[in-house]
Amino acid sequence: MATAAEGVLPKGDYHSDKSVPRSSSDVEKQTSIQGEGLKRNLSSRHLQFVAIGGTVGTGVFIASGGSIATAGPAGALLAYVFVGTLVYSVMLSLAEMATYLPIAGAFTQYAARFVDPSLGFAMGWIYWFSWSITYALELTAAGLIIQWWNPGLNIGIFITIFWVPITAVNFLPVDIFGEFEFWFASIKVVALFGFWIFAICMNAGGVGQQGYIGFKYWNQPGAFAPYLAEGPVAKFVGFWAVLIQAGFAYQGTELCAIGAGESANPRKTMPQAIRRTFWSIFTLFVFTIFFIGILVPYDNEQIAVGDTNAGSSPIVIAIQLAGVSALPDIMNAILLTVVRYLTIMSKSQSETRTLVPVPLSLLSNSLVLALFPTS
Repeated sequence: MATAAEGVLPKGDYHSDKSVPRSSSDVEKQTSIQGEGLKRNLSSRHLQFVAIGGTVGTGVFIASGGSIATAGPAGALLAYVFVGTLVYSVMLSLAEMATYLPIAGAFTQYAARFVDPSLGFAMGWIYWFSWSITYALELTAAGLIIQWWNPGLNIGIFITIFWVPITAVNFLPVDIFGEFEFWFASIKVVALFGFWIFAICMNAGGVGQQGYIGFKYWNQPGAFAPYLAEGPVAKFVGFWAVLIQAGFAYQGTELCAIGAGESANPRKTMPQAIRRTFWSIFTLFVFTIFFIGILVPYDNEQIAVGDTNAGSSPIVIAIQLAGVSALPDIMNAILLTVVRYLTIMSKSQSETRTLVPVPLSLLSNSLVLALFPTS
């Protein structure tokens, strides 16, 4: 059996037609990948925190407020749990394929091998385009967070300030890049743990002037928010509408598999990293949504605005309701330096790795076959 550095060869009948390499750039041979110089220096913790850094961001720190305003605290919680079960099934399947074929490009290459090269071509470029748009979105959001302190500043200044170091980090060796991701994502996780502790103290009446809160906001205004209808149907519609936002929040969980082509000992590290990644993200999402739901009523005017700036973050709103003056600035600083910076860095790494294993000649051939199929 070949080692991970030499390439990945599947088990099976080597005398069948399916075992015959179709071209010199067969994904299992990784001939083009080795030529590009990708090194297998990412450990399990690197892969796990790359995915956490790219996933736990806008969807939980800012967009979760709009989810609670649309469906209510219970409706939003159920929506995130339901989407999490779907993501769990997808991640298990992805873990099996990434362990069997730990190659750069991950699911885009699996689509090209097991379905059709044109599908892999389409998935690769659509995925790259999706993260490219999100890259620009996150850079703009970083400037919006700066405006929390000084609304008169131009956003373009901070787009440039953030773009330069993020681009520089992506030029570093992959093991150093993995360390950047690990430590920055650790700060993000610690920040959420700190919010959980603060939420427990605030809910119990130990912080702020509100006294004991408990599940008061689940009774008034309610656990489910009506949306676009009336009666019980309106509450179901609210839950259904939040499924889209919950799906956006989980976007990035698959980043763990993107690094399969650069992971050390992928047969061992990939299943471990993907399992831990899902449960870590699922736990962070569910507990954060739960605590926000018991601290902030869904009819709060600030949470219902749905802006993309730091002032609409439900975590910041909960801290402001407690009357703690210093914590909003601290949380916004974390949003700026960790959430935005790390999310952009993870996404810029993933979009480049998606297209690495496919040479331009194969991409052009796939496009021709997709547009002009032969009989």
